[in-house]
Amino acid sequence: MELFHAIVLAIIEGLTEFLPVSSTGHMIIYSSLAGIAGNEFTKLYTVDIQFGCILSVLVLYHRRFLTDPRTEKFIVPSYLKSFPPRWQPMLDFYSKILIAFLPAAVIGFLLNDFIDSLLENVVVVAITLLLGGIVLVFIDRIVNVQPKDGDVSVADALKIGFFQCIAMIPGVSRSAATIIGGMFQGLTRTQAAEFSFFLAVPTMAAASGYKLLKTYKLLQPEDYQMLLIGNAIAFVVGLLAIRGFVGFLTRYGFKVFGYYRIALGLLLLGLVAAGVKLDVI
Repeated sequence: MELFHAIVLAIIEGLTEFLPVSSTGHMIIYSSLAGIAGNEFTKLYTVDIQFGCILSVLVLYHRRFLTDPRTEKFIVPSYLKSFPPRWQPMLDFYSKILIAFLPAAVIGFLLNDFIDSLLENVVVVAITLLLGGIVLVFIDRIVNVQPKDGDVSVADALKIGFFQCIAMIPGVSRSAATIIGGMFQGLTRTQAAEFSFFLAVPTMAAASGYKLLKTYKLLQPEDYQMLLIGNAIAFVVGLLAIRGFVGFLTRYGFKVFGYYRIALGLLLLGLVAAGVKLDVI
């Protein structure tokens, strides 16, 4: 894979990871059109540049991960003298993220080979983009749940975790699945989006780490350089995407993303129907 392709893929990852349009789907589409989708390093690269996006969440929301939400004071320095009372809110936060992560961890491990096979099919991406777009256009009508006061409960977290599992199908979008799952639990758009960002940290870290562990022996020194560049780009673009997305979502909702997904899905299906070879296999 050439450096140009690595840069484009990193921009796509950073821009689309937190939008409800499917980063994986977009990277599969680009890789297929560029003729690099069958390359083993490409498959590793598209997963492991997620580390950059993870870092963007940790930087933007560092206070949520490191402070007491009641006082917004950092808890780490006072660990020794105030462990049970001061750390309880943070333990609640991390436990809910872990509970939401567990369904994807179990199902992803059990169905890893099947999921990998779906990653090689652009038609699957096209169909899920189209169907997901239709859902996003009408989601505000579909979700008829009274907004709740307070934070995510343990039960809410588990249900959102099962919604996340739907995104194992390429083109569904992890962000879309978890945000919609949160809205079904009575969260506002902003609350659901932010919980989706938090949940992305262990989910993407596990997927990226597992992929790297399986294939690191095959990597060459120049491959590590490519990964560093890709993660740096994904980090910067991810920062900008998160900042813009929350404000846009609060103001305008999902319809724009839904129409975009529908248009892209129809375009891909049209290309396939016209005989354009887009599949990797």
